[in-house]
Amino acid sequence: MLQVGDTAPDFELLSDAGKKVRLADFQGQIVVIYFYPKDDTPGCTKEACGFRDSFPHFSGAGVIWGISPDSVEDHVKFKEKYNLPFTLLSDPDHEVAEKYSAWGEKNNYGKTYMGILRTTIIVGANGTIMKIFEKVKPEGHAEEVLSAIQTA
Repeated sequence: MLQVGDTAPDFELLSDAGKKVRLADFQGQIVVIYFYPKDDTPGCTKEACGFRDSFPHFSGAGVIWGISPDSVEDHVKFKEKYNLPFTLLSDPDHEVAEKYSAWGEKNNYGKTYMGILRTTIIVGANGTIMKIFEKVKPEGHAEEVLSAIQTA
């Protein structure tokens, strides 16, 4: 289980642009990584649009990445449909989600299954974890993240 102050595990995933994105290449910048279950679902759309609407306030404050198990193609459609100005990364085997404790047991209508646990990690410019948000509620989350960066 990751904790504040730990070195953020490095990873490389494909972006919605079809390019490989590697965390280590962003050393020196704050990186917001938010894990969400599925493109174009109500909660995930609300969360993504929250980051979209707050995006101008993040300029100079960090990079934002949304990560889900969805395919690059699904990310492209989602990004275009909602005019998302940040990068979406595809984690189809949930390897990165597992590294960041964002994969686990969920319960919905009495069914138990494994899936993405809505989690946000802020990685500091020095590559260590600044803040961890678990059990994220989509509404107002982008403002929470921005506030955490500004008060750090």
